Amino acid sequence: MLDRAPKFREAGREQESLLAPLEKKLLIRMAHATPRWISSDHLTLLGFVSMFCAGLCYWLARWNRYMLLVVILWLAANWLGDSLDGTLARVRNRQRPRYGFYVDHMTDAFGTFFLVGGMGASGYMSPPVAAGLLIVYFMMSIQAYLTTYALGTFQLSYWKFSPTELRILLVAGNVALLYRPVASLFGYRFLLFDAGGIIGIVGMSLMLIVSSIRNTRTLYEAERLPPL
Repeated sequence: MLDRAPKFREAGREQESLLAPLEKKLLIRMAHATPRWISSDHLTLLGFVSMFCAGLCYWLARWNRYMLLVVILWLAANWLGDSLDGTLARVRNRQRPRYGFYVDHMTDAFGTFFLVGGMGASGYMSPPVAAGLLIVYFMMSIQAYLTTYALGTFQLSYWKFSPTELRILLVAGNVALLYRPVASLFGYRFLLFDAGGIIGIVGMSLMLIVSSIRNTRTLYEAERLPPL
């Protein structure tokens, strides 16, 4: 079936995050040092399992706050698997663009669901805020995939932020939770992660709106209709 389909053209990758130059050099070195028996599929599986375990540890943190530190270890493992799998395939010239794109982003979707779901069940973030984060994340994902199809560019970062920077912010938030899970402002007390979640919702919503307007304008200009 795929053999009779039109020739597949891989989309360009747009990565302009703060840590992208340093991360790229590090990942290439790590790919060259990776044992031959480890494949990209192994790393993708590591990334997925790590997100599931991070979400599970968030849930367990409801009874033992030190599970927040274990979450940090799983986030590090997720970075390794999720970031290195594609680099390893490119370094070894073992790329499967359609398979890699589909599997990588489906595992990201399921993994994010487990992670944010665990945060919502942890007691450190209220379920409505966790649900809002998931909704905006999936809308951002839809926007990114439609952009990949319509414009041929897969955007890996927005406003200098990528999953790597977000993991670092999450690690810092976990450390802060150990000492101060509840904050106060103008006499109003709120969960620290609720504040971070609301900021994330607002920020991603703005990214979504700006990107949607920009891409719509680009496509309109590219396919401007002649006068009747």
